[in-house]
Amino acid sequence: MRVVVKIGTSSTTDESGAIATEAIARLCAQVAELRTDGHQVLIVSSGAVAVGVATLGLTQRPSDVTTLQALAAAGQGRLMEVFNTELARHGLVGAQVLLVPHDFVDRHQYLHARRTVGRLLELGCVPVVNENDTIASDEIRYGDNDRLAALLAHNVAADLLVLLTDTEGLYTADPRRDPAATVIPEVAAQDPLLTVEAGARGTARGSGGMASKLTAARIASWSGIRTVIAAAARERVVIDAVAGRGVGTTFAAHDRWLPARKLWIAFAAQCEGTVIVDAGARSALESQPRSLLPAGVVGVEGHFEAGATVELRDADGVVFARGMVQWSHLDLERFAGRRSADLPEGVAAEVVHRDDLVLLP
Repeated sequence: MRVVVKIGTSSTTDESGAIATEAIARLCAQVAELRTDGHQVLIVSSGAVAVGVATLGLTQRPSDVTTLQALAAAGQGRLMEVFNTELARHGLVGAQVLLVPHDFVDRHQYLHARRTVGRLLELGCVPVVNENDTIASDEIRYGDNDRLAALLAHNVAADLLVLLTDTEGLYTADPRRDPAATVIPEVAAQDPLLTVEAGARGTARGSGGMASKLTAARIASWSGIRTVIAAAARERVVIDAVAGRGVGTTFAAHDRWLPARKLWIAFAAQCEGTVIVDAGARSALESQPRSLLPAGVVGVEGHFEAGATVELRDADGVVFARGMVQWSHLDLERFAGRRSADLPEGVAAEVVHRDDLVLLP
């Protein structure tokens, strides 16, 4: 079995931002046991920024992107050093892999990343993956490693994604406010729980939270991958998740499969605007794989350039799709409603190409 394990900042660091060596040691010991049993394991680790904050003696996490990127550079090497040390205790070699969203959107980069990670696994290494916070721009970065882990699982055709956090799983309610809240053991592929609103932030040190984990679970589900959200502190949690022993919350794999580019558009990209279409355009897009043409556009909201991700909304206000536009908002405002044959030379015939459009359930 090929397994991607993501461990969050709340587990890799303590309250002060110092590296939680025991937690990393516990994870690496489980990785070693799984390797002995014939499984391949990739680790996605958060915590570089928090470690950078502690390393430089700051009293709180800054909010500006430039400082956060600098702190990530200071913390990543130290975090990787601990992973290397703990993996080496079991005769394993860690291999740092830093990725950015472009590696999943661009087909060439996607395949290059897959070949590189695949070769690392063939060589017997344990890839330790993180978003390349130091160079990723604010406009295109993930902001948390849950989505990154899910897209990585898609990239390497993993069988299981395990998201380790500081809670036991997905609860029926916020356990910090409702003492009667219980863990939901299983979520079906079509279950509306995959779209519920959840807390956007988990801790002050991290950038994820249950909302991003639900998004990651949905990405993985639409990639045909089973996902488990469970507590990092639980003994043998990863081993039990691989064995299917019912730890935390398990999300079933969906029979719908999307390529990585469309997964990025559907779940990981930040929408920069809205394109409003008429009923005929919506019907055409939903009935068969078609591109959105300017004739079906009746309005536009927001300011964006070509290549941006936007929502597609009908006249009743229902968002039914997301897509990557080939037009800027200015071009849309100018040419909306026109037939493709009436467009000036040099203007793309499609507003959103069908290869860059995802219908939402």
